[in-house]
Amino acid sequence: MNTPSGPLGPFDVLVLGSGVAGLSAAVRLAEHSAHPRFAVGVLTKGELSESATRWAQGGVAAVLGGDEDSTDLHLADTLAAGAGLCDVDAVRVLVDEGPARVNELIALGAEFDRELSGDLSLAREGGHSRHRVVHAGGAATGAEVERALVEATWASAGAVLEGWFALDLLVEAGRCAGVLARTPAGEVVEVRAANVLLATGGAGQLYSVTTNPKEASGDGIAMALRAGAAVADVEFMQFHPTALHHPAMPRPLLSEALRGHGALVRDSRGERFVDELAPRDVVSRAMAATMAAQGVEHLWLDATGLEEFSLRFPTIDGSLRAIGLDPATDWLPIAPAAHHLSGGVVTDLVGATTLPGLWAAGEVACSGVHGANRLASNSLLEGMVFGARAAERIAQGAVGAQATGAMRSVLGPDHGPELIVGRAVRRIEWPRLTPGGSRGGLDVEKARDRLQRAMTAGAGVVRTADSLARATEAVELVAAEVAAEGSGEVDAGELVNLVTVAGALLASAWQRQESRGSHSRADFPERDPAWRLRLVHNAVPDEPQALP
Repeated sequence: MNTPSGPLGPFDVLVLGSGVAGLSAAVRLAEHSAHPRFAVGVLTKGELSESATRWAQGGVAAVLGGDEDSTDLHLADTLAAGAGLCDVDAVRVLVDEGPARVNELIALGAEFDRELSGDLSLAREGGHSRHRVVHAGGAATGAEVERALVEATWASAGAVLEGWFALDLLVEAGRCAGVLARTPAGEVVEVRAANVLLATGGAGQLYSVTTNPKEASGDGIAMALRAGAAVADVEFMQFHPTALHHPAMPRPLLSEALRGHGALVRDSRGERFVDELAPRDVVSRAMAATMAAQGVEHLWLDATGLEEFSLRFPTIDGSLRAIGLDPATDWLPIAPAAHHLSGGVVTDLVGATTLPGLWAAGEVACSGVHGANRLASNSLLEGMVFGARAAERIAQGAVGAQATGAMRSVLGPDHGPELIVGRAVRRIEWPRLTPGGSRGGLDVEKARDRLQRAMTAGAGVVRTADSLARATEAVELVAAEVAAEGSGEVDAGELVNLVTVAGALLASAWQRQESRGSHSRADFPERDPAWRLRLVHNAVPDEPQALP
């Protein structure tokens, strides 16, 4: 492991997280390490190769050539999936710069699937109008992307701190000055840095049924909330419709590419009921309604018509056969599972947040790319594009956010076309993490399980005011227990962060009285133009917004 000699820091840049966004930034920052000399550190609570990125089965969506496709079509598909809340400029950056980032990744050694001709093999996934998604190993794209970036990071980063848990951001004189972190030995130390880049991923562990690994506990969003940085769009938790219905957790994911190649979604009677290539929110809602109407816990994915399944999707084929399923003959049990948080820490088009010195990229960020629902296979691309943009801007010595991208919803007077700041007026209190040891009275795993079950039941695919109120009550009880006990242990720290993000999500979901994208309210089933706005925590509008 690369570790700094002497005191920790000050780093010029401290990257938190080791997924595609963080490592893309670290590799790009290494290019600026000579003139002037940059001190770059990467801090991650697991091993460098342990992140949600390596679990990503979906590919990378980018227009890499072909007469039938264009960046304008990719932009249009992304805007359609985002249900009116995407920032057009942010999406334009994504689709225009994405191809170059993919080619850079290939230059680093990433190996994507190719046709016999040698051309990249392009798949079509839900919400895409063209075949433009590159994959590796059929459905092992994240693992290949992570492998290439990890190797490049080991070769270039000045310090890699594995097994370190960031407890909170250090804020001095209105600027982020580093983090308070727990070392692998349990010591609490300050890690000083002129710039901190949050690349900590999402918060799928808010739910008892999720495709996300245990590490996806919303750490970066929670730290940003406690430090006063603006956070938005957290009500838009995307549920992947085709997670394997199986006791394993995280739930094994049956890639979107299966439906792109012709797999069919069937109800308990074997009938089709939804367009398999519709955006994920549409398919998940249709599945939830069908499961409720038919009184079943899962539906079916019929991939028996797919040719050469084991060759096209060797990773999925192996995992299915390990539990006794043969995709050539068996229908596969599926149910929606929490998958990707479309919102997060509000940034401008180069990753700057409302807290000077703090930057964000990837799933932890609200860049404006995803809006109310992420288009399939845009997430790895977002990390690659905006991680690199943040690195470039930091290297230029920039400070502070500009009113671009999603940040137009926070910085005035120009809030962007009809996207204005709202305020989530009902939230639970965010407990502070006490850096000392636990007093031992809190069963962290049981409290975490109660929170996850409450969120799944009350803030899942379909929500109501009553279900959100019940979830809020349950999370408040967990918050009270955490606040009373206090702990600096990693598991308890993750629980505090889950409570923090759950409070923000529930507040926004309760206030947003409409159905839009991945936020569906049974008591407000229609999309309402009046709600074409961002609900922003830690942003103060000119006038406090009352509930309608």
